[in-house]
Amino acid sequence: MKTILTILFSLSFLVANENPQIKEFLNTLKSEVQKTEPSFKEFSAQRGEEIFTSKHIGKKGKEVSCTSCHTKDLTTTGENEKTGKKIEPMAPSANSESLTDIKNVKKWLRRNFKDVYSRVGTAKEKGDVITFILSK
Repeated sequence: MKTILTILFSLSFLVANENPQIKEFLNTLKSEVQKTEPSFKEFSAQRGEEIFTSKHIGKKGKEVSCTSCHTKDLTTTGENEKTGKKIEPMAPSANSESLTDIKNVKKWLRRNFKDVYSRVGTAKEKGDVITFILSK
């Protein structure tokens, strides 16, 4: 059973990485990073996880992280701390709609970086976070 689950999670990761829109968006972000870091090769799920889980004083002056609303387990439903609105799982393995609408991905990256970090995320940070989410 464990082998079957491992295969299913691996396949879901491959399917998510085959999403042409997200793949193109990641390539665009990679090109942006390489303008300032010519030796940059790949985004990192590990760096993305650090970004996603690290705590900061957000725009409301309260300590927050991405996990404040999205939870540490990206395969589960989250909840917006302010509005109480349910947030569908971020992991493509649990939510086939996750990371499929690039316009929406850009909007939420911009909004959430401002809420948590009180600034716009860099191309590298965005790529790392997306790579982390895709790995789940």
